Amino acid sequence: MSSSAIILSISGAYIVLLALISVFASRKSRSSESFTTGGKSFPAIFIGLLMASEFIGTSASLGTAQGAYEYGISASWNLVALGVGFVLFSFILAKRYKALGENTISGVLRRGYGERVRLATSFIMVVALLTVAVAVYAGGGAIFSSLLGMDKVTATVLTAVLSVLYVTIGGMRSVVYTNLLHAVVMLAGIIIAATLPLNRIGGFSELHSSLPASFFSWNAVGLGQIIAWMIAGAGATFATQYIVQAIASVRNEKTAKRASVYSALLLIPYGLLSALAGMCAAVLFPNIESVQALPVLVTNMSAFTGGIVIAGLLAALFGTISAISLAVSTLLLKDFYRPVFNKSGDDRKNLRFARLAVIFAGIAPMLLALFASDILEVTFLGKAIRSALAVLVLLMFYAPRYGTATGALVSMVSALVTTIAWFLAGDPFGVDNAYIAILTPLVIMTISHFLGGRGRRRQQKTATAEQGAAAAGAVK
Repeated sequence: MSSSAIILSISGAYIVLLALISVFASRKSRSSESFTTGGKSFPAIFIGLLMASEFIGTSASLGTAQGAYEYGISASWNLVALGVGFVLFSFILAKRYKALGENTISGVLRRGYGERVRLATSFIMVVALLTVAVAVYAGGGAIFSSLLGMDKVTATVLTAVLSVLYVTIGGMRSVVYTNLLHAVVMLAGIIIAATLPLNRIGGFSELHSSLPASFFSWNAVGLGQIIAWMIAGAGATFATQYIVQAIASVRNEKTAKRASVYSALLLIPYGLLSALAGMCAAVLFPNIESVQALPVLVTNMSAFTGGIVIAGLLAALFGTISAISLAVSTLLLKDFYRPVFNKSGDDRKNLRFARLAVIFAGIAPMLLALFASDILEVTFLGKAIRSALAVLVLLMFYAPRYGTATGALVSMVSALVTTIAWFLAGDPFGVDNAYIAILTPLVIMTISHFLGGRGRRRQQKTATAEQGAAAAGAVK
């Protein structure tokens, strides 16, 4: 068999396996509730790998290798920061999210700030997630056009179509099961992508002598950039729809905390290995475009090992897009379609809409992906937007009397506008848009706190009582 035939056979076999899992899971996804939640409690390791694989898309794999090709090991901070975010999440928020019993981020913030904030949260989260999807598709299109000999448009369309099929069939249950498989395949793929080129170079000593010393500095990308990644990483883990959705599907608060730690245990080594692959590419192929660092490594492997790496990249893409599609579908269903267009509660209509919304969320970002250039920057724009919501989540749980419901609403809308505007302006004065994302709600909530003290809405006090009751019930 030719090399391309072997690679396509491995990739095809992987896609067929995903389809079989989805068909099996579809038997348990006959209602809108089971479609969006899975219909059962899952073990911590399942949910931990699910949450981690949602963040390791092709944009993270390709973007980290691209950054390492230019700056070295410090590019790994973009994924290591997410691992740190999950560790913090396990101690700060996992227990509180589980105690609330909500499976949407909009439902969580409604407890503290009211109905208007619920709708605004849902809209902003959809925008943030679709922004990430743009970067994922751009990364997938760049990789597969290079590896499979397709033009970028065809590759991007193909990845969009394939990535939503199994979610549409099986819902949350298929996402949980397939992401367990994705995690294993992704890790195997990135290990091969890093270790085989390293052996070709002659080991770490030869790698070290072949690259500038700055490539082995942990802050070569700049301390400000690393802190921005930390902020965006924490924001993405603290206030993302599919994290809330995943936490809602575990048995208890202890399991929720363990799941978060498992996520960190996958993200941190994946980030380091992706960066190592990019550094190896800088030695072996010093004159290529940085975005081609990972694809060029793969094209210079044997057909069998290259096929495994490509399967790992497919797993990374499918893992992220499936989570995004299901999260967007759940928000649109619960916050817009069901209360407005299906007040009678016909579950067949709900399930039909949920599946259509998955298709929309999977296909809509595809067109913008054709024009995305800096994949890592677009990925972190999506994370930065969620950081603004993370500020409000932390205030709601730990300072429920701070600010007002109107201040929360204005904060969210303003943060969306200022963060995107700052990004489009090229991050003026060297200030990353992640800083704008967290400063905007902090400033507005502080102003509203001092100007609207007596007009603070009752929902904030109600949230404190509900959280106390939930915590008391959990202790019993």
